[in-house]
Amino acid sequence: MTPLGIRHYTLTTALGAGRASQLDALRNGSTGLRAEPFESATLPGWIGVVAGLDTPLPTEYSAWDCRNNRLAEKGLAQDGFTEAVAAARSRYGGARIGVFIGTSTSGVLQTEQAYRARSGTPEQLPPWFQHAHTQNAYSVCDYVQRRLGLTGISNAVSTACSSSAKVFASAQRAIAAGFCDAAVVGGVDSLCLTTLYGFNALQLLAADICRPADANRQGLSIGEAAGFALLEPAAEHALRLEGYGESNDAHHMSAPDPEGRGALAAMRQALAGADTQPADVDYINLHGTATPANDLAEDHAVFALFGAAVPCSSTKGWTGHTLGAAGIVEAGLALTALEAGLIPQSLNTRHIDPAFRSQIVHSAQQRPIKRVLSNSFGFGGSNCSLLFSRP
Repeated sequence: MTPLGIRHYTLTTALGAGRASQLDALRNGSTGLRAEPFESATLPGWIGVVAGLDTPLPTEYSAWDCRNNRLAEKGLAQDGFTEAVAAARSRYGGARIGVFIGTSTSGVLQTEQAYRARSGTPEQLPPWFQHAHTQNAYSVCDYVQRRLGLTGISNAVSTACSSSAKVFASAQRAIAAGFCDAAVVGGVDSLCLTTLYGFNALQLLAADICRPADANRQGLSIGEAAGFALLEPAAEHALRLEGYGESNDAHHMSAPDPEGRGALAAMRQALAGADTQPADVDYINLHGTATPANDLAEDHAVFALFGAAVPCSSTKGWTGHTLGAAGIVEAGLALTALEAGLIPQSLNTRHIDPAFRSQIVHSAQQRPIKRVLSNSFGFGGSNCSLLFSRP
């Protein structure tokens, strides 16, 4: 594929708002996860909450007001991102910039609150609840497009935890096909009780803080996040999307193929699209959810393609698993690693699982990096790998 330039990007997680907060935490080894409840949840465990989501949206966007869109608004306000998009709009026109946003739960919390506020006989949902503008999976894409003053092609991607990685692939195809000249891609997913209790019911939620690749890992710590990137086809950009790979192993609704064959196919496709060999990759940002089955399956896939030659780590120990926003979080942290020349450790990992054969990074490494592979794998075997580079 023809590489896409990454003109600008931003990331907001439990570590803080903006890229600087993420980099500081990666360098300092400080997690954004906290052992605290969310709303009325009584579950044990750690979560990654983004602070400062109590402010309603601007009046003209009040119909879209919910936690998920407030999180999108907070994310858009960081790192001069809206200004970068405004400059691109002046170059291309608002109709020629696509918008591709990944989400999983969207505004489900708004629906939960609406059902708790039912009243009357027969019971009815409160008049302030607007499904189309809040819970609808397209809601956040609609909001972002309107907020940025863009009118071109737009699409919400909801493929579980690969959602906001797949938006990069969708944007590349749209630009290559001539549907747009540039694209805003991103992902937003906010906390809700459905997510917390749902993953607990699947026995995937850890009571302890998540420990990717650890011999005693118990499962997920859930987080929330928003991130965005501005993609253009110009070759002079310092950061580039060189390749992507997508696959679906369809092994099980909530478990990966144990041998990681779908993940392996996605990684191979990403390298092939960039005409790049495994030896050319300097670091792999693992999906690394800290569940026993997922981590082991990913290790099988990574070792089959790279052996033990390439440093690998999961960044879930910092942010938690942000579900539909995981892809953009992993991409944003991969880009941060490229810019900073930093290979982050697998945070909270005390004893690496002896069954693992890939090279799990136990201590951060400061060194030049040219290429990073970022993995995002979702329920149902929906897999996506992205290859980023710096000239």
